[in-house]
Amino acid sequence: MSSELEQIAQRKAKLAELIALGVTPYPNQFARTATVSAVVEAHSAKDGPTLEAEQPQVKAAGRILSMRSFGKANFLVLSDGLQRIQVYVREDSVPPLDFQIFKQLDFGDQIGVEGRVFRTKTNELTIFASRIHFLAKCLVPLPEKWHGLSDIETRYRQRYLDLIVNPDSRKVFEARAKTVAGIRKFLIDRGFLEVETPMMQPIAGGALARPFKTHHNTLDMPLYLRIAPELYLKRLTVGGIEKVFEINRNFRNEGISTQHNPEFTMLEFYEAYVDYQHLMAMTEEMLATVAREVTGGTTLTWGDASISFAAPFRRLSLRDAAAARAVEKLGGSLTGDALRERATAERVAKALHLEVKPGHGAGKIATTIFEGLWEKDLVQPTFVY
Repeated sequence: MSSELEQIAQRKAKLAELIALGVTPYPNQFARTATVSAVVEAHSAKDGPTLEAEQPQVKAAGRILSMRSFGKANFLVLSDGLQRIQVYVREDSVPPLDFQIFKQLDFGDQIGVEGRVFRTKTNELTIFASRIHFLAKCLVPLPEKWHGLSDIETRYRQRYLDLIVNPDSRKVFEARAKTVAGIRKFLIDRGFLEVETPMMQPIAGGALARPFKTHHNTLDMPLYLRIAPELYLKRLTVGGIEKVFEINRNFRNEGISTQHNPEFTMLEFYEAYVDYQHLMAMTEEMLATVAREVTGGTTLTWGDASISFAAPFRRLSLRDAAAARAVEKLGGSLTGDALRERATAERVAKALHLEVKPGHGAGKIATTIFEGLWEKDLVQPTFVY
């Protein structure tokens, strides 16, 4: 296998050859009559004789995911990111220039195809190409196995590449979009007003996190990318907006993992004249409603776990749960109220070999105990209060 630089050079040479043939290297548009997905959906249920009788003509476009040749028979797989379809190309079935274009194509290039839909002898739904239109050259080679990109860091850092080579990745994007839309609809239907509050704030408030800092040149003042929208949303409730929410980005200049990202989307909502019990019940209803809208039910599979979003969710008092689990580990007796005293909380944490820093108060230490004893076991939706 040649190096990536050699492959890039070969692809650039092919692009130069296409230009020499008079082909527009990056045309502005291609007037397709249907997407690849639409072609597949319209004809996938039809057998060979039906397609032969109908002779459906299509103009579709997409990215080449694979190419292979068997003598005079040439095949490629075309994808629009949702569906794939095979394309059959014969030298005697397309104009000479189009076949010259075909010979300069690579895995990853984008093309337009005109032709009729039929089924091959192996019953594969296929477009028999009568025209090939060059749309864009992929100069940097994609991973050879287009059906799988396994490097996790590459998948997260280069989402566009992940979308190309991992078809299931698009489902994540679609599920996320439906989830956000479902949450928004749920709240608006219940009288909540959606707002946007400042991204740059004079103080980093509303949460305990390290902020990103910037400077406003005109006002000559330091500003912080927000770590939470809390303070501004609460000011709106003071102003008389009794039900308010925001779905937007927050920024925290801290660690990175699959569970933590410096930039993330968060929902925060407030309602006047209700307590946390009401909010927990509403959250249960919201998550169950959105789960049904996105997945069709309230039970989801994650790894080996079956997770239920059906109400009621488990409710745990942080201190009571931490005390109960500590007693299981250490013996003796301990109540949640006892963990309100720093000395008691510190003694229990140290007995459990959990780190306690000098600046930690009783609440922080109780949280450390809870996380150390409970976090790995919390799989089902659970309210911790």
